[in-house]
Amino acid sequence: MKLIAHRGLINGPDKRIENQPVTIKSSLEKGYDCEIDLWVFDDRFYLGHDEPQYNVTREFLDQPGLWIHAKNLTAFHWLLGTDLNYFWHESDKYTLTSHRYIWAYPGNKVTDLSLIHI
Repeated sequence: MKLIAHRGLINGPDKRIENQPVTIKSSLEKGYDCEIDLWVFDDRFYLGHDEPQYNVTREFLDQPGLWIHAKNLTAFHWLLGTDLNYFWHESDKYTLTSHRYIWAYPGNKVTDLSLIHI
């Protein structure tokens, strides 16, 4: 089983620390994969759920174990030119990640290639 820390969180929602680079790094160091929210503006990378909040580097995005949720079209377009693990969705029941996993919204049927977003 693979455990993915949602926005880097492993103990439930906490808007104060979600998507913070230090939160992501801590969860990765504990052995979790991490779903992060990526925005791209003017060739700069930002993490944040509802808006870009935390500037990160390209090297930060290269860390193994990241599941990158593109939050704007510029981020999605940029990610298309990489081998990073990414996806885009808004209100879909399912979406396909760049590494061919099915990202499933809670309550939907799953397969052995599905990830359940809780």
